[in-house]
Amino acid sequence: MPAEERVAVFVDGSNLYHCLRDEFGSFRIGYSLLAERLVGDRRLVRVYYYNAVVHPSQGQEQRLKQQSFFDALRNLPYFEVRLGRLEPRGDVYVEKGVDVKLATDLLRLAAIYDTAILVSGDADFGDAVQAVKNLGKHVELSN
Repeated sequence: MPAEERVAVFVDGSNLYHCLRDEFGSFRIGYSLLAERLVGDRRLVRVYYYNAVVHPSQGQEQRLKQQSFFDALRNLPYFEVRLGRLEPRGDVYVEKGVDVKLATDLLRLAAIYDTAILVSGDADFGDAVQAVKNLGKHVELSN
């Protein structure tokens, strides 16, 4: 691919976190380095990182750690943080609004990129990926 190819990266933060934790025992990675490796010699347009804000009942310390992490991501060049929320469902918390934001942005922002890289193992994005491909865009999956 030519170097002028415009690439946008869409990161499903919760999915990536759980994958890293389960596969490697640690969720700490260099997000700028991840983007550089995924994009290669192409032109990075933007990295969109999606996650959910912890619920207030999960504790102030948890919220402060998460806020610090989101602030660090926002300070990285080309990064944008897009947030949903966590809602309690019995004894567990469920993400709300995150997948819809990601799928909507994947389509809405198609004019700014030639290739979208989707970092997620979530099969729910299949229809959005197909819609982007139907617009003539290339989609790379990284899970």
